[in-house]
Amino acid sequence: MEIRSLGFRTDLLLLELGGSEFTDTGEYVVVRTPDNPGYWWGNFLLYRTPFAPGDVETRLDAFHRELPAATHVALGIDGVDGVVGAEDEVVAAGFEVARDVVMTTSEVVPPSRPNEEATYRFLSGDDDWEQLVQLALATAPREVDDGYIEFTRRGLESRRSLVEAGHGKWFGAFEGERLQSSLGLMFDGKGLARFQTVQTHPDDRNKGLASTLVHRASTYGLTEGGAKTLVMVADPDYLAIGIYRALGFTDSETQLQLSVPPGS
Repeated sequence: MEIRSLGFRTDLLLLELGGSEFTDTGEYVVVRTPDNPGYWWGNFLLYRTPFAPGDVETRLDAFHRELPAATHVALGIDGVDGVVGAEDEVVAAGFEVARDVVMTTSEVVPPSRPNEEATYRFLSGDDDWEQLVQLALATAPREVDDGYIEFTRRGLESRRSLVEAGHGKWFGAFEGERLQSSLGLMFDGKGLARFQTVQTHPDDRNKGLASTLVHRASTYGLTEGGAKTLVMVADPDYLAIGIYRALGFTDSETQLQLSVPPGS
């Protein structure tokens, strides 16, 4: 299965390791994650071409046919330049268009303001992983309800399984035993390593934790982890992208994700 986008290629790698199922129809790839149906980007269609005029209805029909139980709509475009195609039609149909920056590096530089007060280590044991659940909820980009809590727990259970199976590491910055900041780094075994979910508790921001943690994880990935290239996908409008650039990551591609939330 050939995928051009480095962002989606590494997404699918991690999804496959976590038990997701793929069906390649030629025109698009169907991604299904039966264990976590509320995970939009584990249950989506990845199209190989941008939208042509008149494609919106056809692609919506295909999504509902392939994923009939989904309450959301999620479509990706396997490109590198951020071109949606008939974007006016896509937006008029209610889609939210997200353009994330795919960043890469083969070497990193130390942060200008490292945090030397925290303790940095791998997550281990039930308490650490439960703290990660609570950190994810504290940094949630949407209202936290029972459905979102269940989605979060299922997603982190899958990530923990990947770590325990040897596919990656989850790093944490701690004050004593309290988790302040965390991220995952997963390896494809062929020289690529993909960052996952860099997050810092709201009470611990602006202390240099994230930049220090990313640098330490990057150094591990490029040495003991055996990676040649590190991959980070970032929101271009969020301040964290400046942290990654300062550490040596450069913009390589644009990843396109189009979604319609449940109830829209």
